[in-house]
Amino acid sequence: MCRNIKTLFNFEPPATELEIRDASLQFVRKLSGLNVPSKANKAAFERAVEEVAASARKMIQSLVTNAEPRTREVEAAKARERSAARFGVTRASSP
Repeated sequence: MCRNIKTLFNFEPPATELEIRDASLQFVRKLSGLNVPSKANKAAFERAVEEVAASARKMIQSLVTNAEPRTREVEAAKARERSAARFGVTRASSP
């Protein structure tokens, strides 16, 4: 799966339209193999992004959970910890 596609379900505040569209764009880019479509493919590419976004939005709104909502800050900190453990990179201190 594309690493840039982020989990959007069960966050407080909920996923924004921009986050849903960005994830949809990444998904369509991955499927098509195109980062930027040609003029001939632009309409089909944009239509696919909109259709994927609509499906994603519908799915996110339909899902239910008993789990507490996650926060973006906590999830970002966990991702930084995983990255540091995986790559041995520490965050540079600012002067």
